[in-house]
Amino acid sequence: MTTWTLAPEAYDSPDASTLRRAYYADVASSYWKRPATDAEVDEGLAGDGAEQLTPPTGRFVVGRYGGEAAACGGFLMLDAERAELTRVFVRPEFRGHKGAGLLMDLLEEEARAFGARRMVLNTRLDLLAARALYARHGYAEIPAYCTGPYMDIWYGKDLSTSRP
Repeated sequence: MTTWTLAPEAYDSPDASTLRRAYYADVASSYWKRPATDAEVDEGLAGDGAEQLTPPTGRFVVGRYGGEAAACGGFLMLDAERAELTRVFVRPEFRGHKGAGLLMDLLEEEARAFGARRMVLNTRLDLLAARALYARHGYAEIPAYCTGPYMDIWYGKDLSTSRP
């Protein structure tokens, strides 16, 4: 039986970099309603702040399915008790194998270890599968805590009372 393994990994490892590119290409292509070019992906990743997804400011996680890099996600500590979930992604060919739920659980566990009592996130309204994932994992809509061009809706979850 093929299984998932998930673990913290450097955001710039070869597998993490490949997954971050796939994530950006996926969300940009969805937004533009056409495939993102390599140049557009490069531009989007330049200065994207991924270097903050390292201790003590955050964490990046890679998920492997049957040993193949298949999923990623991270969180950034916004303050002493609040973490922001970011870059949650499962490659399309690996969706439907429960990796997203395992990824969410591990990211929340890691954020708790950093002292987070609350996890927040922002996303776009058109990312329906992502929004459904967050709702399934106990995230509820909250007022905007930040602004930006690709932010339509904000979610939050109390981590101090929810445990996997």
